[in-house]
Amino acid sequence: MAKYLMLKHYRGAPASVNDVPMDRWTPAEVEAHMQYMEDFAARLQETGEFVDSRALTPGGTWVRSGGAGKPPVTDGPFAETKDLVAGWMMIDVESYERAVELAGELSAAPGAGGVPVGEWLELRPVMSHNSDVLD
Repeated sequence: MAKYLMLKHYRGAPASVNDVPMDRWTPAEVEAHMQYMEDFAARLQETGEFVDSRALTPGGTWVRSGGAGKPPVTDGPFAETKDLVAGWMMIDVESYERAVELAGELSAAPGAGGVPVGEWLELRPVMSHNSDVLD
């Protein structure tokens, strides 16, 4: 089994097929989208492929070490950055091909007008101490 992170983006990815921002969806469209996500996760829980998922707000703060004995340095939020992660789902699957299959299904969540969003998801393998990702 290999873990993969499927990342949803507010922006920074190529445009979706149904490229209507969520803040312009009706409450019913948002609910249908969220229900699709919950049903998808529940199905993966049944197969043992679901690890965890979370939605994220658009705002955040950059933090870095201030040096030994100094407080961390903060700045932001940087809402103007080109790439904002909207949420993520981690899966644990038998193969890369299965990860791609599931990302394709997740991309089809309904959006404005009930039409599948067709969004691009970033699929990233999770590196482990014995990973060959860097080879």
